[in-house]
Amino acid sequence: MLALFDLDNTLIDRRGGLEDWARGFVRYRRLPGGAESVVCERLRERAYPADFVYLREVLGLSDDPGDLWREYVDGVARSVRCFPGVREGLEALRGAGWALGIATNGAGDIQRAKLAATGLVSFFDGIAVSEEIGARKPAYEHFEAAAMLCGVRLGTGGWMVGDGPETDMEGGRAAGLRTAWVANGRAWSDGPREPDLVVQGIAEAIEMMRALAV
Repeated sequence: MLALFDLDNTLIDRRGGLEDWARGFVRYRRLPGGAESVVCERLRERAYPADFVYLREVLGLSDDPGDLWREYVDGVARSVRCFPGVREGLEALRGAGWALGIATNGAGDIQRAKLAATGLVSFFDGIAVSEEIGARKPAYEHFEAAAMLCGVRLGTGGWMVGDGPETDMEGGRAAGLRTAWVANGRAWSDGPREPDLVVQGIAEAIEMMRALAV
C-alpha cells in the first residue's frame, strides 16, 4: 500500500519552527517592533530565495539575499520538530510493508534540510519536492512523480495525507488516492466533499489508515 505525506504542518510543525526562527532572527539584528510579524507573514505559506530580496529591502538589511536564504534554511531546519507519534507511526507502516513517500511543495534545499534535521529521510522510499520535479500540488504530475519515486504506479491506489484542502485533498483525490486531512484544530469547510478521513493529528491519521488496511 502506498502512502504519500505532505511535510509542513503535517509531519513537522513548520509554523512553530518559523516563529521560533523569526524571533531569534529579529532579536539578533535588533530590528524594530513589528519586524517579526513582517517576516512570518511573508514566509507563512512557503519560502523561496526571492522572498529574502523583499525582506532585505523592507527591513533595511545590508546582508546579501543569498546569505539570508542560507541562514533561513539552516535556522528553520534546526527549529522545526516532528509532531508527536510521527516516527512511531511511520515505523509501523514500514513494518507492515507500506511504500512511503513525501509529496511536498517548496524549494528543494529547505525541504530536504528539514527532513534531514528531523531524522525522517530514512523512513521514505521516495521524496518529491515541487522545485525538483517541476510540478506543484495539486497537479496530477506531482503525485505521479511521487509514486514513481517510491517504485509504485499511481493507478494502484493508496493514500495522500496532508493539511492542505486544495493541494493535498483535492489533488490527492483527483490522482485516484484516498485522502486523510490533518485538521490541526480546524473544522472542514472547504468543499462539499469531505476527505475520506478527517483527523486532528498525524498519529491519528496513521492509526486509522492501518486499521482500514486490515
